Amino acid sequence: MSQCAIAYYRVSTQRQGRSGLGIEAQRARVEHFAIAEGFHLIGEHVDVETGKGCDALDRRPHLAQALAAARKARCPVIVAKLDRLSRDVAFISGLMASRVPFIVAELGADADPFMLHLYAALAEKERLLISERTKAALAARKAQGARLGNRRSPAVAAAKGRAASLGHADCFAGEIIPIIRGIQRAGITSLRGIAAALEARGVRTARNGRWQVSNVRNILKRSGAVL
Repeated sequence: MSQCAIAYYRVSTQRQGRSGLGIEAQRARVEHFAIAEGFHLIGEHVDVETGKGCDALDRRPHLAQALAAARKARCPVIVAKLDRLSRDVAFISGLMASRVPFIVAELGADADPFMLHLYAALAEKERLLISERTKAALAARKAQGARLGNRRSPAVAAAKGRAASLGHADCFAGEIIPIIRGIQRAGITSLRGIAAALEARGVRTARNGRWQVSNVRNILKRSGAVL
């Protein structure tokens, strides 16, 4: 008899290129793991992050919802990779204190809380070392007389800022479109219906707001998708 579980996925429009693990890839990995290990997924929750400070639980409302659902069903939460939860040891410790078991598909069903803490500690150390090396390299360049920082004119800087905003919007649309396609495959095709389905799935807009018809239309238009 299969055991129930809750799936949790997280993407960041700022870091998706480096992680290489979008929502659809995470879903495929978790679903494959669930089938192989005899888990029945009874729900999924998705956090789409667009800013810094994303390890705070209050910035990840759908992780909190996943915890509540798992606690109510007395079942574990499954994620594709540990960094979909966090690379911060304190954050992982806080999640472990919630007494909801977490299973990381990449590490296998036998990875206990001690192993999760250990892997998180290694990931956190790696992140700190990268930061220290970056700061040291910048300090060395400055000592050699290199000019650091943004030396562009205000107009050029503003144009770069607009381009960055457009880039983030395109990245966000790229993450949301697979979810919309899944909703459409389920038979919901109107803009209003898609907006309601995104709300029901716990997905927020790029500005962490509620979905309206105009939001769905803009996403489809930006991605070149045709309803």
